[in-house]
Amino acid sequence: MKKSSSKSKETTFSADDGHVKMFLRGRPVTMHLPDQFKGTYNLDSKLDLPENKLKLQWVYGYRGRDCRCNLFLLPTGEIVYFIASVVVLYNVEEQQQRHYLGHNDDVKCLAVHPDMVTVATGQVAGNSKDGKLLPPHVRVWDSVSLNTLHVIGMGVFDRAVTCVAFSKSNGGAHLCAVDDANDHILSVWDWHKEKQLADVKCSNDSVLAATFHPMEAGLIVTCGKSHINFWTVDGNTLTKRQGLFEKHEKPKYVLCVAFAENGDAITGDSSGNIYIWGKGGNRISQVVAGAHEGGIFSLCVLKDGTLVSGGGKDRKVLFWDRNYQKQHELEVPEMFGPVRCLTEGKEESLFVGTTRNAILEGSISGNLRPIVQGHTDELWGLDAHPSLEQFISCGQDKLVHLWDILSHQPLWSKYIEDPARSAGFHPSGSVVAIGTMTARWLVLDTETKDLVSMHTDGNEIISIVKYSPDGKYLAVGSHDNFIYVYEVTENGKKYSRVGKCTGHSSYVTHLDWSMDSKFIVTNSGDYEILFWDASSCKHVTNIDTVRNLEWATSTCVLGFTVFGIWPDGVDGTDINAVCRSHNQKLLASADDFGNVNLFSNPCCQPRAPSYVYGGHSSHVTNVAFLHDDSHLISIGGKDMSIIQWTIA
Repeated sequence: MKKSSSKSKETTFSADDGHVKMFLRGRPVTMHLPDQFKGTYNLDSKLDLPENKLKLQWVYGYRGRDCRCNLFLLPTGEIVYFIASVVVLYNVEEQQQRHYLGHNDDVKCLAVHPDMVTVATGQVAGNSKDGKLLPPHVRVWDSVSLNTLHVIGMGVFDRAVTCVAFSKSNGGAHLCAVDDANDHILSVWDWHKEKQLADVKCSNDSVLAATFHPMEAGLIVTCGKSHINFWTVDGNTLTKRQGLFEKHEKPKYVLCVAFAENGDAITGDSSGNIYIWGKGGNRISQVVAGAHEGGIFSLCVLKDGTLVSGGGKDRKVLFWDRNYQKQHELEVPEMFGPVRCLTEGKEESLFVGTTRNAILEGSISGNLRPIVQGHTDELWGLDAHPSLEQFISCGQDKLVHLWDILSHQPLWSKYIEDPARSAGFHPSGSVVAIGTMTARWLVLDTETKDLVSMHTDGNEIISIVKYSPDGKYLAVGSHDNFIYVYEVTENGKKYSRVGKCTGHSSYVTHLDWSMDSKFIVTNSGDYEILFWDASSCKHVTNIDTVRNLEWATSTCVLGFTVFGIWPDGVDGTDINAVCRSHNQKLLASADDFGNVNLFSNPCCQPRAPSYVYGGHSSHVTNVAFLHDDSHLISIGGKDMSIIQWTIA
């Protein structure tokens, strides 16, 4: 029965009526052929793969918001960190990135072997396109060749691997990991043999760090919610000694652990205290009370024995001598947020990862400057500049970044009052419109980032803001099912409402303008394709009026020239965005499976072939070709990453 019902839902072509009908979740979607296809179109023709391919060139952002101990300097001069499912090796001096792409979902933890070449990274459980579970595991790889050496713990870990570390004193032969099961299982592995040596229930509460002692081969220290434990590995058993706080304040969380040159363990906690635990013991031998106001998120011991501590609430980076006397302090600017992770750089430099997903570089004597910036919440708004090597991104973190693709840095950043959802440049490039989650939309000057204009339409999400090709109109698509049309004067400085397009029975998802700026085509949440006369806001029902129009962009995911992007059996929400290259040869799509797909344009055969690119770990929300088709930009939703691809 199932087979025949799916058979009846195959895409059909009616030559007489000049339309193709496809089905999404059982709903028919009718798409009309332009006259140029009449008489020659055939559903069974096969499309070729595109003549170009994508190559991952740059990843913007860093995952500091909810991950720890994930920033290290390698002898190659590269810092290594992760975001989404990509591990980034970034040479700041040479402005080069390399990428380890072995993971198929979010990376959550990172460790560097004492040989300073071998790296271990752990990931979460994911879902593949066909709904199969991708088990959480640890990958051990070579940071020079980027080859995967070992894959550890497939089918053993639960939910995610949250902590990973190599042993330090026995040549780094062992690896420990903690998973995200209810019991937070601590396991020890011979990673060369991919063999588990021991495991034990670590804690009911969250475990925030696990690390081997630098001198005592069989000693592992774990810490987290209201605990610090010292574990001894003996054959296949792990024996626990709890850290005793005795007369000292017991913190809600022990947040981080490091080791002094003499082997003492040093912890930072949520109360802002630094505790020193005498080597080999489980008792506190020294206290730096109130070292920070609020929690201490990271501790790092430099080669010269200096201890560096990074504060949460106070955003301070403090330097302490061997006797725990404070020597210097730096402060992270408020825009970049609390310290998440500290690591020693070359000579006197220091790298600071922050909870607002930035990485800063500085030194004891100098200021901290940002070298990696990103977003800290779900990301949907993206548009490429009409004539420059720039693009805009905005997200639910209320942050708008105008990026330069050559320096990989924001030209400017601006916080706005509402979470952002959409963005669109005026064809002159002088202003950019931003749509928000609160029915407000605003216009910013791209030179000065000043607010030029602000309006509210309806009371729902503004899913699209798009200027007409001649720059005289702005169309604003909303989740209230309407499209609001504005007349634009003074080069994007002045806006007056023309009217609103009413007729959709669900929220507006995508919108394109005709080349002559007279018509608009829209898609909606219930898979409708509607056409509108821009100057009157009237619904155009005569298909012959619009059948042969040329469209300035191709961002609607439903339409005759793009319907081949839909794979078999998908839900109508599984493709979030599509974009056509300016030379009209390529079509890129962004899907819910973490992939960017590259097709030939036009894409008007069912289930067209494509090249598929991973890197994002959650739904890819938007894609945009740069004005000269040199690059494609893609943005991830919950993974908050921006990926820049070269077109080869």
